[in-house]
Amino acid sequence: MATSALTARLRALVLAAGLCACAARAQEMPPPAYQLAAQHAGIPSTVLYAVALQESGIRRHGRIVPWPWTLNVAGQSRRFATRADACAGLQQAMRYTPHTRIDAGLGQINLGYHRQRYTSACDLLDPYRNLAIAAEILKEQHAPGEDWLLAIGRYHRPAGGEPAARYRRSVSRHLARVQGSRSTAAAPAARQETSP
Repeated sequence: MATSALTARLRALVLAAGLCACAARAQEMPPPAYQLAAQHAGIPSTVLYAVALQESGIRRHGRIVPWPWTLNVAGQSRRFATRADACAGLQQAMRYTPHTRIDAGLGQINLGYHRQRYTSACDLLDPYRNLAIAAEILKEQHAPGEDWLLAIGRYHRPAGGEPAARYRRSVSRHLARVQGSRSTAAAPAARQETSP
C-alpha cells in the first residue's frame, strides 16, 4: 500500500512538472540583460523585450530574436556579424546620411534625436548600454497608470498618430508571444507600472 501511495505521488509530481513545463514554454522569459535594464528603469521587462524584438528581431534557429548589431539607415535594415563590423558600418553611414535617419542597436536608438544619451555613436552598439537607453526612453514616454502600449507607440513616434498606432499593433504581437497569450491585445502585465 505504501508503494502504491508513493507511486501515485510520484505520478502526480511528474504530471505537475509536465504542466509547469508547458506553462513555462507558453511564456517567454526575457533574457537577464533585458530584466536588469528594465528593473533599473522601473519598467516591465516584457515591454522592453517586445520592443527589441520589433526593432532588431531576426529569425535564428526557428525563432525571432533581437540582434544587437543592427542598423537602420534611411529605412534600410542592415545586420552585421560583429560589433566592430557594425561600428564600421555606422561610421560610414554617418558620413552620408543625416543622423536623424540612422537607428542603432537592439532598441534602434536614433542617433540624431538621442544625441544627448551617448558619447560615441558606436556606444549604441553595446547591448547593455543600448538596452539601458531604450528602457529610459520607454519610461519617459509612460504616464503613470496608463497602458504601456501607449508608451510603446510614443517610443517609436512621440507625436503619435497612425505610425505610432501601427507600431503598437506590431509590438503587441511580440508582447503577446513573450507573455504567452494568444491574443494580440495588450496582456495585463503590459499594463503594470513596473516589472514583477
